[in-house]
Parts: sequence; C-alpha cells; structure tokens
Amino acid sequence: MNDEQVLIRRILQGDLRAFRHLVEQYQRLVAHMVGRIVQQPEDVEDLCQEVFIQVHKHLGEFGGESKLSTWIATIAYRTALNHRKKTARRPADPLSEPLADRLEDAGQANPEERLVRQDRQRFMQEEIARLPVHYRTILTLYHLEELSYEEIGAVTSLPEGTVKNYLFRARKLLKEALQRYQQSERWP
Repeated sequence: MNDEQVLIRRILQGDLRAFRHLVEQYQRLVAHMVGRIVQQPEDVEDLCQEVFIQVHKHLGEFGGESKLSTWIATIAYRTALNHRKKTARRPADPLSEPLADRLEDAGQANPEERLVRQDRQRFMQEEIARLPVHYRTILTLYHLEELSYEEIGAVTSLPEGTVKNYLFRARKLLKEALQRYQQSERWP
C-alpha cells in the first residue's frame, strides 16, 4: 500500500489530521487551478474551500485510476468552471493573478532594474489574464504544477493532442505579445 492509499484510508476512517495533511499537500495546486479560471480574489478562497469539501465528500469514490493530484485538480477545474459560468457577467481583475506571488524579486542591483522587472511581470500577468480560460489553465497546469500532457488531459477531459495544441497556442500568443511589448517604448 502506497502513501496515498494510506492517507486516503486514514481520512475515510475519520482522521482529521490526515485530511489536514491532504489539504496542505494540495492547496497550492487547487489555488492555481481555481485562480487561473476564476480570477476574482474574493471568490478564489471560497472556491478552494468548496473543492476540499467536495474532495472529502467524494474521497470514497476515488478509485485510484489516476494520481490523487489529478483527481483533485479535476474537481478544482470543474468547480471553478461551474462558478465562472454562474458569474460570467462580472469583470475579471487581471492583476490579481497568483503567478505574481511566485515571481521573486531576486538579485536586482538597483531600484530602476527592480521597477523594470516589475513592469515586465505586470505586463506578462495582464497578457496571461487575457488568454482564453482553457489556454490559461493548461499553461498553469503545465508550467506551474508541472503536470504531464496526459495528466492535464485527465483534469480537463481534453485529448492529449488538444492539450499540446492549446499549450503551443498559449505560448505563441504570449510570445507575440512580448515581442510587441519589446518593440514599444514601454520596454527599456
């Protein structure tokens, strides 16, 4: 029996510490999934909690055909998409992306360089937020969560070829936007 199975068994037997461990282990994955699709910071935390409620409620149904992380990411993906459909009329805030938290301000020699880097990061966040939701989601799963094409396909219910295609298109759109940005006067 592997660690995942032991953890699941403990949770199903009512061990709250084991469930807390599961939440700690997968909260980053869930936050990325939900944050890339929903983008309203006030909703992200609530939806993450809803995801873990659903995980706890349906954990007995997890059959082990995929990795637990893939199963949890699928629940997060579907929960976020459902929420997005319900609130489609509300505008998104492109600057509230969780990726901004991951970009570190490492080794900047002076304040001017720091400001230039922050401007570039802000631009990339805005461009990522403008991508269609499926491109944004796949980009996050691949680059931040480091899931394989197969795992992304399982989460999104898309064929592996479509996952590769969407990832290619998302990168291409970002590259084109970055090239336009570099050619503009905004890029020092």
